[in-house]
Amino acid sequence: MKKWRSFLFMGGIVLLILAGAAAWTAVQGLMELRPAGDYEDAGTRTFYPRRVLPVQVSSSGYNGRGRRTERTRTAYMVYYRAADGSGYEWRDEVPTRKAGQDIVDDKVAVERRVLRIPADGTYITVEPDQTAESYTAGLRTWYVVCLGAGGSYLLIYGGAWCFLLLSRRRRGEAHPGRAPYPWERQERP
Repeated sequence: MKKWRSFLFMGGIVLLILAGAAAWTAVQGLMELRPAGDYEDAGTRTFYPRRVLPVQVSSSGYNGRGRRTERTRTAYMVYYRAADGSGYEWRDEVPTRKAGQDIVDDKVAVERRVLRIPADGTYITVEPDQTAESYTAGLRTWYVVCLGAGGSYLLIYGGAWCFLLLSRRRRGEAHPGRAPYPWERQERP
């Protein structure tokens, strides 16, 4: 029974950290999310692959027998360019260099919708069936779901601890290895 309690406690702590990170990321994403009116639809374009290149991306995974953390990992990106000569580019991550080179050799065309951001002079590419409204609505939904899940777990975890501490206090159980707080009743001999 003691093993299970220890396992549940540690699992709860891990989930607490994940829930906090999910809630924090969701709040940051909601704060930085642009309204749909900031995007200007530049139409659907056909993109052709040009080359595959290795890039360094940040990684927090473990690597090797010594379980050392590696700060970066090598990923392979296939770079695409719009066929109409407009200068729009898009890139996609592939698992291996060979998979990327096969895409470049096959010259597989990809349809993407270009959404320009005139205020910044930048653009993004999305699936051809998406609009600026559907893109921002999808991101907003994802962030709200992450915030709801993470926030719910934080509330449930906090409520469970409050319930446990209050029930122990009512039963008069002292916490092992800890001196009683001044406001806790102490029995007189």
